[in-house]
Amino acid sequence: MADPEVVRLRSGANVALSTLMPAPGGVVVGFSWQVVEARGPAVQLVPSAIVCGPNGKAVSSEHLVFFNQLASPDGTVQIISDTADEEQIEVDLREVPASVDKIVLMVYVDPDLRRPGTFAAVRHAFFRVYDRSGREMVRYDIEEYSAEVNAMIFGELYRHRGEWKVRAIGQGYSTGLMGVGETFGVSL
Repeated sequence: MADPEVVRLRSGANVALSTLMPAPGGVVVGFSWQVVEARGPAVQLVPSAIVCGPNGKAVSSEHLVFFNQLASPDGTVQIISDTADEEQIEVDLREVPASVDKIVLMVYVDPDLRRPGTFAAVRHAFFRVYDRSGREMVRYDIEEYSAEVNAMIFGELYRHRGEWKVRAIGQGYSTGLMGVGETFGVSL
């Protein structure tokens, strides 16, 4: 159960991290979900982060952080291991280069394990942001699941007027990781 002081976002809403922690530094983004049991292989979800510059595109293809590329080139965004969530990404906000405007938080269905896998088999998906002490600050519960969607942008960490904010998005893609890659200029 989430702490009652946790800011719960709805799609499109945002909150400044400076209102939740005195000096935003290191944060952890946790991704969780449940997959509906079915006969045959289960849907395998893959969380990832895309580190973007001022043009809204990935700084480079090496700025897609996921299980095959565990950290951004500068190490400020990285996959970490923990049992509190299905997957976690740690972001050192103080050290993220000034040329980075946002970090897109997305999850896609691994196409190599099951075709056609979609979010129709997913329930209770959310992302949460908490500080390094483990205090949950922000949570966004995905509100819709679709048989058409096989990749979804859950949210983003972004800079606005010199401060970091969290935005809930929930935008689905029926074109999978390739479609997200095209949107953000990542070569896959």
